Amino acid sequence: METSVPIAGMHCQSCVGKITAALQRLAGIEAIEVSLEPPVARVRSSSPVSRAEIETAVRSAGDYRVAPTPEASSSASSPDESERGSFYPLVLIVAYIAGTAALTAWASGSFTLATLMNAFMGGFFLVFSFFKLLDVRGFATSYRTYDLVAAAWPTWGYIYPFVELVLGAAYVTSVLPWLTNSVTLALMLVGAVGVLRALLNKRRIRCACLGTVLKLPLTQVTLAEDVVMALMAATMLILPHSTA
Repeated sequence: METSVPIAGMHCQSCVGKITAALQRLAGIEAIEVSLEPPVARVRSSSPVSRAEIETAVRSAGDYRVAPTPEASSSASSPDESERGSFYPLVLIVAYIAGTAALTAWASGSFTLATLMNAFMGGFFLVFSFFKLLDVRGFATSYRTYDLVAAAWPTWGYIYPFVELVLGAAYVTSVLPWLTNSVTLALMLVGAVGVLRALLNKRRIRCACLGTVLKLPLTQVTLAEDVVMALMAATMLILPHSTA
């Protein structure tokens, strides 16, 4: 009997080896094929092997899991409608952050571009880090499927939400603006390169920008998010910083 399941969390041949070794411990296994592109494990066995058994074995290998099987034909919505629906929470969150930034600038009596961007970036990092910190492990697993640094150094996925939290606090308090914007510019540019590479490779993976709570596809929206934040950080480095 042959069973094929999609695997989430793989990013290199070492992952393939770990999952293969874990699946080999299942009873009745005759052949195993684990691939990165697409991330799938195919198991041939002499006796029936349940999906639950495979999932347990996969999880025992590390930060991996059996991903849900795509059911494109089961949805009555068109792909465009589904995508629009999935991005609604993201649009709403960004709108709330932008509105709060405008109110903050207005209340401070300094309704300038620098003040608006500073408030927006502070709110952005604080809110987005909150969603990531709800499930740090899940975020790290998803993030390393497309981020360049996390793919090479998986621990970065666990550190990144706290980096965003610190950046958010730094923007809100206007502490070390030059350093804060320089770090933001570097992070966003590296992130944009990773997202662009995944999009060019036409990989259908989940965006980790809001952690695992909200399921968002990795699309041009994610790329635009990184690029816009990088542009704002670059602009803040050029503009005279004002906290007034």
